[in-house]
Amino acid sequence: MNKTMLKTIIIGAVLLLIGILLMGMRIFFSKKGSFPNTHISGSKHMQERGISCATSQMNEMHNRISPIQEMLKQDNY
Repeated sequence: MNKTMLKTIIIGAVLLLIGILLMGMRIFFSKKGSFPNTHISGSKHMQERGISCATSQMNEMHNRISPIQEMLKQDNY
């Protein structure tokens, strides 16, 4: 390996490490540090519009009982 190439790799790795530390400053060095909630359900504006993620919508759909199933459960149909 060339000396210049090795120097470039080391400088790149150091810059990458500095960048990661700067981006995670609040998370790494704060007692209450946590990752931001980027989920759709964590957005106030999405909640106001009644928009949820596809996973939540699928769970709601699977947990919902259809009107036909409710009628079949009753004895007087």
